[in-house]
Amino acid sequence: MQIIGPYTAIIGISLVIILSYFFNIISQKTNIPSVLLLIVLGILTKQGMNVIDLKVPEGQLFNILELLGIVGLIMIVLEAALDLELTKEKWPTIWKSFSVALISLLGSTFVLAYIINFFLIKDVFTCILYAVPLSVMSSAIIIPSVGGLSSEKKEFMVYEGTFSDILGIMLFYFLTGNAETESTQLIVFDVISNIAITVGLSLVISYLLVLIFQKLNSQVKLFLLIAVLLMLYSVGKLFHLSSLIIILVFGLVLNNYKIFFRGFMKKWINKSSLKKVSHEFHLVTIESAFVVRTFFFVLFGITITLQSLFNVKVAIISGLILLGLYIIRFIVLKVFVQKDILPQLFLAPRGLITILLFFAIPDEYQVENFDSGILLYTIIISCIIMAVSLVASGKKVEPVEDMSFIYGPKSMNEVETMPIVEQNSEDKDDLISEK
Repeated sequence: MQIIGPYTAIIGISLVIILSYFFNIISQKTNIPSVLLLIVLGILTKQGMNVIDLKVPEGQLFNILELLGIVGLIMIVLEAALDLELTKEKWPTIWKSFSVALISLLGSTFVLAYIINFFLIKDVFTCILYAVPLSVMSSAIIIPSVGGLSSEKKEFMVYEGTFSDILGIMLFYFLTGNAETESTQLIVFDVISNIAITVGLSLVISYLLVLIFQKLNSQVKLFLLIAVLLMLYSVGKLFHLSSLIIILVFGLVLNNYKIFFRGFMKKWINKSSLKKVSHEFHLVTIESAFVVRTFFFVLFGITITLQSLFNVKVAIISGLILLGLYIIRFIVLKVFVQKDILPQLFLAPRGLITILLFFAIPDEYQVENFDSGILLYTIIISCIIMAVSLVASGKKVEPVEDMSFIYGPKSMNEVETMPIVEQNSEDKDDLISEK
């Protein structure tokens, strides 16, 4: 048995990132989701490693996986928060997409937990814990795929995917954090107090971070900011707080500083500096999320046992899970969107968050009966359904190049020039109001 050396590991990591980049290009040209290509790469990598008898110590692999999982969750929530622009004009779309994401998540969790309980696991709580990851849509797949839709549908899908990620992650960690609590009243009290304390601390921390980092002139402040957020998340976890709320609130405050810094607080901020920091920070989170997404899908492919795909029981359970997901989605869309629900009905891929949360299930709730082939079937088929529905509706799967409806200007030139004009106009408005 050979052990992977440091140079071999560096070569392998570099090749995976390079291939992932080309997979994105292939996805744009052929409508084949890059997720599927990454999973296939992982499966082929595992087969190649078996042929040359090259092994990675399993304990080391899962330690790295756990670390990447924590960082991945933070970066995904942060990226999602930086995508959300809170304005009166966006409120109907935000509220509708939030309602659809929340009710779909809860409804899907209930239905999938019943299916898992009937076929695999008898403990109800464990069934719910396994159902949550499968109930979360993947914004990492949705956002790059809805560029061909109309503006209204595109905005709705981007917001829904973002909310599904955030709500699914929070629900999962709420369940694991209160697993041992027996009293319902105590659970309710703990949840309300925990959220209230965390939101209060998050607002204070977010205001302080924005005020401090807008004044830093160093060229390396973005990863310093990421390091601070990682530390705050970890400290919050040690004190059993809902740490993801800290990340979410910070992203919202940074991207919507005009709303949070109003009145006398306007004088505390430098709009030009914050505009630039927000744009650069968003680019960093996108790049980081790309790397995390790449390695998680490849690692998922490596962990897959191909024999499970030929298991009839696994195929039946996966089919029922997919059927349940789309029935719930149809009902919820009919209630909130009412008409013209195509192709949104079929744009519900499972992906990165599903894998991240599946690997985050605590050891005491791990069940051998739950075959990872169920995850593979659900991810692959939901991605294929999404691609086919977009093609059938005449919409080419292409990247969302213009995301200005969410997080503002696209180029650094715009970032550098727009705040000056904007600030001047706002200053004029302030002078007029004072007069």
